[in-house]
Amino acid sequence: MDQSSEEQTKLLIQVKPGSRRNEVVGFQGGVLSVRIAASPIKGQANEELIGFLSQLLDISRSCIRIEKGFTSRKKLLLIEELPKDQVLERLSAVQ
Repeated sequence: MDQSSEEQTKLLIQVKPGSRRNEVVGFQGGVLSVRIAASPIKGQANEELIGFLSQLLDISRSCIRIEKGFTSRKKLLLIEELPKDQVLERLSAVQ
């Protein structure tokens, strides 16, 4: 977890594209590890990641955006309308 304000959270993510299924692996050193089934070609894995996290967090896809690392496996996401404690609570419930 990087930093957050009242209604937004910045989250560091390590993505493994091309996996069998979408799943949250867990936090390791403050970085959330996530497996994504889509391939990294033409942003497909990024789109799948945003859709997967929006379902897990029960928020709109438009509330999640990639701030850094669009072409990297390490990404910094900005999650709007959801404070840090709720993000952590919802993500830990699926592990």
